[in-house]
Amino acid sequence: MRKLKTTELNRIDIDGFKSQEKLPIVVVLDNVRSMHNIGSIFRTSDGFAVECIYLCGITAKPPHRDIEKTALGATQSVDWKYFEHTEDALLELKNLGYQIIAIEQAEGSTMLHTFSPDSGHKYALILGNEVDGVSEAAMQMSDLCIEIPQFGTKHSFNVVISAGIVLWDFFAKIKLS
Repeated sequence: MRKLKTTELNRIDIDGFKSQEKLPIVVVLDNVRSMHNIGSIFRTSDGFAVECIYLCGITAKPPHRDIEKTALGATQSVDWKYFEHTEDALLELKNLGYQIIAIEQAEGSTMLHTFSPDSGHKYALILGNEVDGVSEAAMQMSDLCIEIPQFGTKHSFNVVISAGIVLWDFFAKIKLS
């Protein structure tokens, strides 16, 4: 076995990324405070070719050195929009026909492994603040809540880990099935 060199990965350029078919997902960052987390979510969103990221509230926006530290250029490939209020972003997405899904631990949530996305639908996945999670206002506007099963002593994953787990699950169920 041999590790591939970067030149052997056949990566597309930014123009190629912009024109390729996207995963029908908008990632909504609801008051995410860490710029390193924001940058990592940009990079993960690039990896799964999501449509767009909506940055809301206190979530910082590019260009910023601390976001770029982890985004590694993904702020140029992944489209993004900023909203002062998460509710305005969700209202726009609802009007555009997206199903609004909070990624949170909540009463009546659906476990991630039991959710089957429909390849004909568009989804907006809300990821919340590192301490408080998805805001109550965003929860109230959600059509569904998906929970990532956990089996350890801690009660949450880092927001970047949650983004990676959920985006991979949607990618695998929509694109690879």
